[in-house]
Amino acid sequence: MKNKKYILPIIVLSQFCCTSLWFAGNGVMNDLIIHYQLSSNALGHLTTAVQFGFILGSLLLAILTIADRYSPSNVFLSCALLGSLFNLGIIWDGNNLASILILRFMTGFFLAGIYPIGMKIAADYYEEGLGKSLGLLVGALVVGTAFPHLTKGITNTIPWKFVLTFISSLAVCGGLLMLLLVPDGPYRKKGSKLMLSSFFKVFKNPLLRSASFGYFGHMWELYAFWAFVPIILQTYSIKHPSAIFNIPLLSFLIVAIGGLACVFSGYLSQKTGTKKTASMALLLSCICCLISPLMFMNESKDLFVAFLLCWGIVVVADSPLFSTLVAQNAKPEIKGTALTIVNCIGFLITIISIQLLNILQNYTNLIYIYTSLAIGPILGLLALASSPKNR
Repeated sequence: MKNKKYILPIIVLSQFCCTSLWFAGNGVMNDLIIHYQLSSNALGHLTTAVQFGFILGSLLLAILTIADRYSPSNVFLSCALLGSLFNLGIIWDGNNLASILILRFMTGFFLAGIYPIGMKIAADYYEEGLGKSLGLLVGALVVGTAFPHLTKGITNTIPWKFVLTFISSLAVCGGLLMLLLVPDGPYRKKGSKLMLSSFFKVFKNPLLRSASFGYFGHMWELYAFWAFVPIILQTYSIKHPSAIFNIPLLSFLIVAIGGLACVFSGYLSQKTGTKKTASMALLLSCICCLISPLMFMNESKDLFVAFLLCWGIVVVADSPLFSTLVAQNAKPEIKGTALTIVNCIGFLITIISIQLLNILQNYTNLIYIYTSLAIGPILGLLALASSPKNR
């Protein structure tokens, strides 16, 4: 394609706009709790609802091989429009916890047609340098995920309903950009028919299987950390009363800095190898989990914030690399299905870790619960170490 060099920035921008839906509820959580009189543990439940929706949507897309049989840009737009609609539904004053959970679930359901489909579209355009391309793409996801925190954190005078309306509008724009400016890629190999067996064939390739298990370990930690960043900051403030934070703004910075890490890791992987770079990031994030209690105990709030920024970098730097390994080792005709099913299982794992933290915070000191997130990186590193040679 003559203008291929413009395709990736458009995909990245569209992905940023649409994935802002992901943590839209988290960004206005305090307002939701007050307005709808929700319990204080609503954060974990609402985050889990989105993850459940994403899982079911990913599972359905994978079983029906939607991303391989239909134009990915059309699928992307359809899901962006529907996800925006359900996100906007939260502003209705007649909502209660049950209805908000359903709305967040449906938003997550349609995000399944945005995040993995965006990666599928990028893989259809870029065979060489795929790690770099997916690094930019996942970086957009990270910044999009963090964006609601920034929207709320810039000023406390922004009404929470405006925040949700703005994010839904942004997602509509992202979907339209993808449809109008990104046609099917030159490396796309269309699946000609429904092949339910493709769902079960994904993990027969040992290289793809090891990359997937590494990704699963990474996902155990990632979304639990992201979801609890505001609580981590609040916990430190309670333990050290002199530490005063702008929690929404800091939450944005801690999550969003991972976007730069994804871009950097994508470029670094071209020199050091995809698997090696992913393993290093996974190891560093594991260390962050294990030393987190020590950071809570230190008296310097600047050191604590610096630690969280470092954790925000390494916790997601390996994400595009695992997706690259999955895409590179999947057969072309089921590439979209492979990316979708691996994402589906990964997000199922996030529900377990998020709920584990929800339970642990009721039974033990909050400064120790984040060490449990090291379980995922440890198992992921073991899977990568025992795998066949990979790039």
